[in-house]
Amino acid sequence: MDFVRLWLGLLLPLGGALDFGYHHQEEMEAFLKNVARNYSSIARLHSVGKSVKGRNLWVLVVGRFPKEHRIGIPEFKYVANMHGDETVGRELLLHLIEHLVTNDGKDLEITNLINSTRIHFMPSMNPDGFEAVIKPDCFYSNGRENTNFYDLNRNFPDAFEFNNVSRQPETVAVMEWLKTETFVLSANLHGGALVASYPFDNGVPATGTSHSRSLTPDDDVFQYLAHTYASRNPTMKKGDQCKNKMNFPNGITNGYSWYPLKGGMQDYNYIWAQCFEITLELSCCKYPHEEKLPFFWNKNKASLIEYIKQVHLGVKGQVFDQNGNPLPNVIVEVQDRKHICPYRTNKFGEYYLLLLPGSYVINVTVPGHNPYFTKVVILEKSQNFSALKKDILLPFRRQLDSIPVSNPSCPKIPLYSDLPSHSAATKPGLFLFLVTVFHMFVK
Repeated sequence: MDFVRLWLGLLLPLGGALDFGYHHQEEMEAFLKNVARNYSSIARLHSVGKSVKGRNLWVLVVGRFPKEHRIGIPEFKYVANMHGDETVGRELLLHLIEHLVTNDGKDLEITNLINSTRIHFMPSMNPDGFEAVIKPDCFYSNGRENTNFYDLNRNFPDAFEFNNVSRQPETVAVMEWLKTETFVLSANLHGGALVASYPFDNGVPATGTSHSRSLTPDDDVFQYLAHTYASRNPTMKKGDQCKNKMNFPNGITNGYSWYPLKGGMQDYNYIWAQCFEITLELSCCKYPHEEKLPFFWNKNKASLIEYIKQVHLGVKGQVFDQNGNPLPNVIVEVQDRKHICPYRTNKFGEYYLLLLPGSYVINVTVPGHNPYFTKVVILEKSQNFSALKKDILLPFRRQLDSIPVSNPSCPKIPLYSDLPSHSAATKPGLFLFLVTVFHMFVK
């Protein structure tokens, strides 16, 4: 342990800017705790669980209401260091935290973002892996997996095929965390390539695998989200900056088109947590020299901020009965883009639907009642740091025993199993297989 750097970390953010270097667990904890203490009106630190070796999985919440959810304020999250040897995202999140809290009240864009959003940061999902790296390498280090030698980005339930692996403490902690918040938008930060990858990572013929892709019902939104990030990163948007890697037009790709992945976190978020998530590969080298960290910060800063703002796309609101009581667990979906696990209102009767400008019909479904339809028109740049607000009043009185209090989640099984399965004609070809093998240590 470098005690001089740890001592300096204890002075932050009072004594100076966060240095551009790699911060191990003790230093990272010291920094996060000091941010939470010195900016307590807009920051809250808590642990959502522990790693195999008992290290805390810290989450720092930044927002005008950091301690609890407020109606109408969407929840956003960044998760990094899922693979312990992919280190750039971990450091970028620490610098983004510092940038946000020190510019509140000084920079109008940052202030508006903090006023309108609760932003959750998990700088390290795999702290054991990070600490296990002895000799950093650009391609693979022994800290990629957790202490039990499990790849955490292959460890989640999968909607397309059974993923019969032992669920790890870090994975379970994240799955439980997702139940506690109404997350709307997210990104997980990786290294080893330079691209913004969007769901699905796995698939079946019904989602397009016969065409070497796997698309969600919200593919237009996901492509927009990936492009929003990549287009503001001058190296990522070129799509060909990593030697011996695939070229990605405009710096984006569908996950399955790149290579299929079972048990990934972004598919799990979208299907079971109602949270749109993409994967951001931020550096060709997984564990670059720390002297290059300022370069990565400068290339990604604008993208990181702009991507958070996209949590305000589309439409949001509450669903009420005729007496004005909010209705939890009501299915609220856009017609013609239904999810395999239907999106429902939270315990406050809130819904959030990420949509691009256009005209949509929203279908509201309550058990025992006829579906209710309402039309919304989302204009170009119609809202500033807020989605279109559309409350829905249903023409009946809530029966307290007719709607469950807790949110019923879909079973963690392959929900697409009733759709056409893989066959010899639709499985990925030789080229896709070779790409999968070549890139199996990236996402």
